Amino acid sequence: MVLTIISASLLGLYDVVKKISVRGNAVPLVLLISVSIGAIIWAVLLGWQRLFGVEYIARWLVVDPLDRNEHLMLAGKAVLVGTSWTMAFHALKELPLSIAAPIRSTSPLWTLAMAVGWLGERPSPRQWLGIVVVLVFFWGLSIVGQKEGIRFTTNRAVFVMIGATILGAISSIYDKILLQRYGFGPATVQAWFSFYLVPVMIPMAGWWWNDRRRERAGRKSTQPIGTTVKTPAPFHFRYSILLISPVLLAADMAYFTALADPDALVSIVSSLRRTSVMVTILLGSRMIGEVNLKSKAICVAGILIGVLLLMV
Repeated sequence: MVLTIISASLLGLYDVVKKISVRGNAVPLVLLISVSIGAIIWAVLLGWQRLFGVEYIARWLVVDPLDRNEHLMLAGKAVLVGTSWTMAFHALKELPLSIAAPIRSTSPLWTLAMAVGWLGERPSPRQWLGIVVVLVFFWGLSIVGQKEGIRFTTNRAVFVMIGATILGAISSIYDKILLQRYGFGPATVQAWFSFYLVPVMIPMAGWWWNDRRRERAGRKSTQPIGTTVKTPAPFHFRYSILLISPVLLAADMAYFTALADPDALVSIVSSLRRTSVMVTILLGSRMIGEVNLKSKAICVAGILIGVLLLMV
């Protein structure tokens, strides 16, 4: 549970760093740069391991050798998560952080349904109550968002974020299958997943680059006939982009290590991890100037009660 809470705190910081990075920026290039930094970090660690052996690296950073089928499994995870991230980053660019984060935090609802339906997990009655309390107050946060003019039934960015959240929930189930059923090590999953994310993100970055080149040349941007597409946003380098992958890698390492425990329930770990919304709102209010903090604080207090029910 401690590792999951650490992961949640880092994940909250990750959300804030993402929002700062994508605001008014070219999402495909931000994604490509951030995942490339993650791949470079793991390339250095893997190179150290190959040169000096596993004796000279912390056990929790050791990357195990894989066969072709295992590589394909991790490549599949990269495609799944890459799609989810692309959708989430685009939605985050349009939505207030304090609205996007609660929507993303409904992931435990989908994860719970899949964990019970596919994996046969059975949380205790107290844990069920904790999950319900957490999700109810996440929903309350979404209601507060309507005061800021975000109508969930008509806003396209909301639907994009919901789609990203469902894909994220599927990824949580897949994580447990990889770690527990197939015995992948957390570092192995993170390292190769980080490598495979780079080619997953290149096509979107290439599409953005092509559209920007056409715009500079004075030609019409590529788009389906009969539709109107906004001009691709220009890219602005921000130092926050360099922090996205390191913060996420630290959050994911704590998460994967917690999930690798055979006694861990993915529905509980996922629910606790989504309390990152508390960190997101607290930091967002200071760094980005979010509003309606009093109403959101009440919802956050409810989330804390749900977390206590999960942990007691």
